[in-house]
Amino acid sequence: MTIRLGERGIRVVLLDIEGTTTPIAFVHEVLFAFARTHLQSYLDAHRDSGEVAEVRNRLAVEHAADVARGDAPPSWSIGTGDDAIRSIAAYASWLMDRDRKSPGLKLLQGLIWEEGYRACALSGEVYDDVPGAMRRWRETGVAVAVYSSGSVLAQRRLFESTPHGDLMPLVDRLFDTAVGAKVDPASYAAIARALARAPGEILFVSDVAAELVAARQAGMAVVLSVRMGNPPQAAAGEFEFIRSFDEIG
Repeated sequence: MTIRLGERGIRVVLLDIEGTTTPIAFVHEVLFAFARTHLQSYLDAHRDSGEVAEVRNRLAVEHAADVARGDAPPSWSIGTGDDAIRSIAAYASWLMDRDRKSPGLKLLQGLIWEEGYRACALSGEVYDDVPGAMRRWRETGVAVAVYSSGSVLAQRRLFESTPHGDLMPLVDRLFDTAVGAKVDPASYAAIARALARAPGEILFVSDVAAELVAARQAGMAVVLSVRMGNPPQAAAGEFEFIRSFDEIG
């Protein structure tokens, strides 16, 4: 073990998902691909639902902001019926092409994945060292929380359906970008308040240096996740790093 939580006064381990608990390839090649493939069929099947209405409301606001910034997203229909569904599908595809951390898109993807998990067409994936580490931390009185750009619903379904079984009993809290962007220090301050912990009692683990910078500015301890397949980080030398959760004890 290279990072001893007790010696550092850490009471919560806050985890990113993509590239930290879960391979990037799974997120991009399985989850994102599933959402793209089932986008149109989901919208067609649920066009009159409250969930799709909420997605449309969120995406309409984001679309207007994109236009105001001078971007060129697909046209947006203020109508209803097929025109509205076509607008949602075209804009969501445009956002996915750009890997946008869009709240509206994340909500829509989470709804599509929810159907996939319920139909057993999807199941979650985590690195083999994740379940044991979560159990070990909790046995020593350290809570486990997750902060991901994916929706809380999507996070829950992923951890519930892993080959290691349901890991949600090992997770105390889930956070998504409803608390703010992952590169904004204020988001981490809000998470610390929600957990009723001083920022210095929380260790944030992520594969993205910009997120670690933001968490550190908020006062959290941070460590870089260096997993097989993760892209190199320009500022990697600024951080302690781990290649496995076995190095955190």
